[in-house]
Amino acid sequence: MSAPQSLVQAALQRLGVRLGSGLVDAAANLALLAQDAPERLRQELQLFWVEVEAEAARIERGEAEGPEAASAAASLLDPQDQIDALRARVAALARRLDQRS
Repeated sequence: MSAPQSLVQAALQRLGVRLGSGLVDAAANLALLAQDAPERLRQELQLFWVEVEAEAARIERGEAEGPEAASAAASLLDPQDQIDALRARVAALARRLDQRS
């Protein structure tokens, strides 16, 4: 085999190996996401219902929304869920500010 043919064959083989490993990595990442999705969805639904219950209780008491409602619901959750709850609260406040502008 001549040198240019060897170079082309070697380049094609190396590209195949790199693309193959990239596809394997992508498939592994997708598998992890698919595996974690049900748990993440369960956590989000749980957080949503905790927030709904807290909001319903606040409405029944006739109180204005305060930070204690969010912190009471967030105290029942793990740290990542607390972070997610705070992000949701910040997003809600930002929407309210945008509506006033």
